[in-house]
Amino acid sequence: MHLTEIIEEALHLSPQERYIIIESLVQSFNKPDEEIDKIWIEESKKRLKAYLEGTAKTVSYEQVFGKGTTRF
Repeated sequence: MHLTEIIEEALHLSPQERYIIIESLVQSFNKPDEEIDKIWIEESKKRLKAYLEGTAKTVSYEQVFGKGTTRF
């Protein structure tokens, strides 16, 4: 089956069925990378350890977001 035939068939599906196909295709781009996951797990362990030991440099909510709201 050629790509144009697949698209033509898909256009005859209900909106719900097309949504399922679209969601499946989008999710196929988001496959986890085990190596990156391992790196982030190690980084998060280091950050938690530093926080618990009091050696992590922290920033308060107010320092990050300021007091009150401002518009850009």
